[in-house]
This record gives sequence, C-alpha cells and structure tokens, in this order.
Amino acid sequence: MPDPLEVHTDAMSEELARPEAGPKRTTSLASRRSPLAAPGEQLRTLDRVQLEATPSAGSFDASLVESGAGRLTARAVEIFQINLGKLCNMTCRHCHVDAGPDRHREVMDRETVDACLAALDRTGAHTVDLTGGAPELNPHFRYLVEEVASRGKHVIDRCNLTVLLLPRNRDLPQFLADHRVEVVCSLPHFRRRNTDAQRGDGTFEKSIAALERLNQAGYGQGDPKRVLTLMVNPIGAMLSGDQCSMEKEWRRGLDRNHGVTFDRLIALNNMPIARFLEWLQTSGNLQSYMELLVNAFNPATVDDLMCRNTLSVSWQGHVYDCDFNQMLELDAVGNDGSSLHIRDLDPAVLGGRTIVTGRHCFGCTAGAGSSCGGALHETSE
Repeated sequence: MPDPLEVHTDAMSEELARPEAGPKRTTSLASRRSPLAAPGEQLRTLDRVQLEATPSAGSFDASLVESGAGRLTARAVEIFQINLGKLCNMTCRHCHVDAGPDRHREVMDRETVDACLAALDRTGAHTVDLTGGAPELNPHFRYLVEEVASRGKHVIDRCNLTVLLLPRNRDLPQFLADHRVEVVCSLPHFRRRNTDAQRGDGTFEKSIAALERLNQAGYGQGDPKRVLTLMVNPIGAMLSGDQCSMEKEWRRGLDRNHGVTFDRLIALNNMPIARFLEWLQTSGNLQSYMELLVNAFNPATVDDLMCRNTLSVSWQGHVYDCDFNQMLELDAVGNDGSSLHIRDLDPAVLGGRTIVTGRHCFGCTAGAGSSCGGALHETSE
C-alpha cells in the first residue's frame, strides 16, 4: 500500500513545479547533482579558504578563546526550532536549506511530529519555531500548530509569503491569526528589483499580495497576538545593515508605496553554506566574504547566539545545535557524549553540552551578529 505522505508530497511537488506556484530563481543543488549538495563538500570548501592572515587564522574556536569567551556551551532549552522539511514552492538563490519543489521526499511525517510534541513536553521551552522549506506545505503543519498553541507556547511560522497565495492556503492567514502565530516573513527588500534578483521574477508582486492578506487578517497592526515580522538578508556578499534604521526605511517604503504594514524587522547575515556558498564560489566572492566574516568577529554577540538556548530538529527527528549545523549535518552531542534524536530526547543531557562549531559560525558573530531572532548586538542611530 502506498505511503500516504509520499502520495501527498508527490502530488504537491508536481503542483509546485508550475510557474504560477511561485518564482524559481534557480534550481536546487540536489536536482543538479552538484558536489555542494553534500554537506561534507560544503565543509571542505570552507576549510580550503585561505584565512591564515586573518585573526585567529580563521579558526572560530580560537577566536572564542582569544576573545575571552572560551568554550561555547548550551544553556537551558527555550526554543524548539522544527524543520518540517525541504519542500518549498520557491528556489531562492541564497537558500541555505537548498529547498525547492523537488525536495518532496524530505518531509517530516506524523510520527516524528508527535515525537517533537512529546519532547517539547519534557522541556521548559516557551517557543516553537516552525521552518522549512516552506513549513506550511507539510501535511501536518496545522495539526502541529494547534497542538503547540493548545500548550500555551508561542508559535513562529517562518513563511516565504508566496506560499500563502497557493489555492490550498487561501484560509491560512486567518488560521494563523486564530492561533496567535507570529509570522516571520522573508522579504529581501522593499523594492521590486532587489527582491526579484534574489528570489525570482514576480516574487515582489506576490509578496505584497500576501502581506495584504496578512494585514486583512489583523497582522501588522500592533496586535501582540498577531505579530508580523519581516526578515531581510543582504543582496550579495556583504553584512546586514543596521537593523533599526532598516526597519524605519522598510516601514516607510512599504506603507507609502504599497499600503502594507508590519510590526518589526529582523536582519540576518547570509550563511556561507548551500546555495549561497555556491553563489559565492561562482561569483568569485568566497575568499573576500569569508575574510569579511572573520575580520568582523564581534565577541559581544557570543553570549546571545541562538545555539545557546535553541534546539534544531530535522525533518527526520535528528537534533542539532542550530539550523545551520543541521544543514551541514553536524550533529549535536549531549553532555554525556551521546548523539541526540527527538524520539528519546533526555533534557538532562542537553544543558552544558559543548556546541559544535565551524567556520560558518563566523556568519552569526560578524558585525552586529545574526540569529533567527535578528541582530544580536544592535546599534541605533
């Protein structure tokens, strides 16, 4: 008998491959059988970058020691970040997940979803952060939101905006609003050209239409139960700008030109992994970008790194210190030396564990810092 999940995702993959389902700026590394589709090759590529002339010779662990931060260790779990799969209606140039319509086999099943809920109940985590791919395309997305919300937890949906325009998701903005879900939407820029350059032609127009639907559902109006957050990544090999000033600029531009509003903006540095790593390599920017990250290492960001209070769970249920480590398949290791899986997660082995690091970690500690919650050491005008 066919697996219902496979039947569902196979059909959805065909639907998502159509142009009207969402812009496709590129194709996935996996579909092209690129060597960089393998996490090990990504790590080797980063390790081959010549950084001997930079501080700490490009060693993240050495930078921690020299800054006085010492060993990077985890604290109590506050945030469960669950990657519901790599299936997405878009294929963006900067995607660190290498998500796309062709990743239809990599979708979390109901058994693993329930294992996540059981593990959540064994911790003191207050927030569940749902990501992907496009998490809304997982057939168990609404079930998971309902279950987490019923536990009184804060729910975050990391949304690419265009997914809200799919016919199957017509009622999704109201569903999210009814369950007090914070919607964190990716929007590279408040101008069409910059957004479409990163995410594909037509993305900006579709994103504005999706923002209008969220506004109609009560999002972006200052209601703490219906928070609309915009997430921006730089266009190119540079660090994120000042988060505070960017929020003011985005707010003016979107309201004046399109009549849409949002509650807050967060800025993230692009991580040198997966498709952004490929772009850095093919554009000749890899060396300079890695030098930029290492030279901009900011010790003030270390205390608030997301890996210190967050667990990242893959679509298969494996546990990682952060979403980026998950994509590089750098497994989290418990303080007893064990590998971790969500189905038998013991909170006793989580606290004080040593966080697995690599050169990519400079992306989170450069400049004002970067995390799934935005800048870590924000400056203001």
